[in-house]
Amino acid sequence: MRMHRRDGRLTLLMLAAAGIASLAAWYVAHGAAISALQAGLEQNLIVTKRAIESEVERFRYLPRVLGEDARIRQLIARPGDGDAVEAANAYLRTVAGQSGAAQLYVLNDAGLTLAASNHDEPGSFVGNSYSFRPYYRDAMAGGEGRYYAIGVTTGRPGYFLSSRLLTRDGIIGVVVAKVDLEPLETAWQAAGAQTAIADRNGVVFLSGNPDWKYRPLSPLTAQAQARIAEERTYEGIELASARPLLEGGSAAAPAGAGGTEFAPGAGGSGLLARFRPVDPDGWLILSATDTAAARDRAGFWALVAGLSGLLAAGGVHYLGQRRVLTQLRLRQTDMLERMVGERTRELARENEIRRRTEADLRAAQEGLIHSEKMAALGRMSAAIVHEVAQPLAALETTLATADALARQIDAGPVGERLKAARALIRRMQRTVKHLKSFGRRDAAELTLVDIDEAVRNALEVVSARARSVGVTPHFAPEGSPPFVPAVAVKLEQVLINLIVNALDAVEGAAQGAVTVERESAGARLTVRVSDNGPGISRELMPRISEPFFTTKISGGGLGLGLSISNAIMAEFGGDIVFSSAPGGGTVATVSMPVAPPQRVAAE
Repeated sequence: MRMHRRDGRLTLLMLAAAGIASLAAWYVAHGAAISALQAGLEQNLIVTKRAIESEVERFRYLPRVLGEDARIRQLIARPGDGDAVEAANAYLRTVAGQSGAAQLYVLNDAGLTLAASNHDEPGSFVGNSYSFRPYYRDAMAGGEGRYYAIGVTTGRPGYFLSSRLLTRDGIIGVVVAKVDLEPLETAWQAAGAQTAIADRNGVVFLSGNPDWKYRPLSPLTAQAQARIAEERTYEGIELASARPLLEGGSAAAPAGAGGTEFAPGAGGSGLLARFRPVDPDGWLILSATDTAAARDRAGFWALVAGLSGLLAAGGVHYLGQRRVLTQLRLRQTDMLERMVGERTRELARENEIRRRTEADLRAAQEGLIHSEKMAALGRMSAAIVHEVAQPLAALETTLATADALARQIDAGPVGERLKAARALIRRMQRTVKHLKSFGRRDAAELTLVDIDEAVRNALEVVSARARSVGVTPHFAPEGSPPFVPAVAVKLEQVLINLIVNALDAVEGAAQGAVTVERESAGARLTVRVSDNGPGISRELMPRISEPFFTTKISGGGLGLGLSISNAIMAEFGGDIVFSSAPGGGTVATVSMPVAPPQRVAAE
C-alpha cells in the first residue's frame, strides 16, 4: 500500500514535470526560431538597402553631367529659340534611352519645364510648372535635390534627382532625372518577399505585398498630412482613410533599426518585422516574415516533450509494480534515454540554425558579387564602344582607298593597303580577346612592352584620321627604346586616344602640328603628346578626365576616353597629366615605371 502511494505521488510528479518540460520546450524552441527569423530579416535588410543605394547611385551624377552640356546651357540662355529647344529635346531623349532613366527634363528658375525627353508624348512635361516640388526647391537652395513621389502629369511614381545650373550671372535653372524604382518592387513580389520602403512621413510607397502600398505605418499627424498635400506627393491617393499597417502591433512606427514590431498578417497570423533607415531621404526599410512556422515548430517540440513525459510517467507507473531492482534498472534506462533525446534535439536545432545561417550568408554573398559584376559590365560597355570605333573607322578608310587603287589597276599599293587592313583586323581581334577575360576572376597579365613599338602602332591606327586632318604627327625617338610593364593593347588604346584628341584639336588650323616625344629619367618613362590647337581653358582643365564630360558640342564623343585612359594607366602604376603648351595648345604627359634591366635581360 505504501509502495502504491509512493508510486502514485511519483506518477503525479512525473505528469507535472512533463507539463513543465512541454512549456519549457515551447519557449526554448519558439525563442530559437524567432532568433533565426530575426537574423534572416536583418540580412535581408542589408541586401535590400545596398540594392536601393546601388540603383540610385547609377543616376546620382546624371543631372549634373547633363547640366554641363552646351545644348542645355543654350536652351537656358535662349528659351524662346526653337532650334535650341529642339536640340535639347533630342539630346534629352537620347541620353534617357542610353542611361535607362525614366524621364529627363530641364526647368527654368521659376520651375517651368523648357525641354523634356517625353516632349512629343502624351503627358509631356514641357510647359508644366513644378515649382511646388521639394526637389526643385532643394536644388535651387542647396544645389541638389532628391524626392520620391507620384508624377502629377503622368500619374506614374518615380524617384526625382535634381541639380542646379550655375553661371557667372547666378542661378539659371534645374536639370531633373526621374528614375523608376518599380523594378525593385516587381522583384520583391515575384520572390514573395514581405519587403517595403516607407518615406519620412511613414507612408509605404514600394512594397512586395500589394496590400501594404500607400498605407502609413502609423496614423498620420495633421502636420504630415498637410505637408503631403502641399507637395502633392501621392497625387490621387486617399491617405487619410488608409488603415495604418502597424495598428495590430506597436502604436507608432519605429525610429530606426532597433526594435522588432508585430504587424497583422493575412488570416490574422502575426508578422515579425525589422526596420532599417536609409539616408539621406529619411526612408525606412521594412522586412517581415510570418511567425506561424516558428509557432508550429515550438508546438511540435512542446508536444514531443509532453508525450515523452507522459510515456515516461506511464513507464514509471508500470515498472513500479515490479521488483525494486528491476524498477531501478528501468529508471536508469529511462533517465539515459531522456538525456540522449534532449541532447539529440538540441544538436538538431543547432545544426538547423547553422545550416540556415550559412545558406543565407552564401546567398547574400552571391547576390553582392552579381551586383558588382553587373555594375562593372555597365562601365565596360562604354569602353568597348570607344575602343572598337577607332579601328573600325580606320579600317573603313583603308579599304575605301584600296578599292580606289584597285580600279586604277595598281597592284602594288593595293597589296600594301590590304596588308594594313589585315593589321587593323588583328588589332580588333586582340581587343575582343582581351574583353573575353572580363568574366574571369584573374586580371590581364602585365608583359614587357616596347614603348616605341606601341607609339608606332598607335600612329599607324590614326594615320587615316591624320590624313583627313592634313597633319602628320611627328615622332623621332633617340636611343634604344625602354621596356615598360603593361598590356600592349591597353597601352596602345591610351596612346590612340591622346593622339586622336590632339588631331581633333588642330583640325581646321592653318599650321596644325602634333608631336609625340619619349624620354626616360631613372625608373620613370615619360611620353608627351602635344598640339598647337586652341588649348583648354583653365576652368575646364580639372574636369576633362571626368566620365561623360566632353567639349565636343557636335556629339562626336561621350566624354569617356580620358576617363578610361586614366583607369588603364592606374593599372600600370602610371598617370596622365594635362597642361597648357607655352605657345598655345595642350600637352598630355603619360608617366609610368620602366622595367628593371634585370627583368628585361631575363625575358
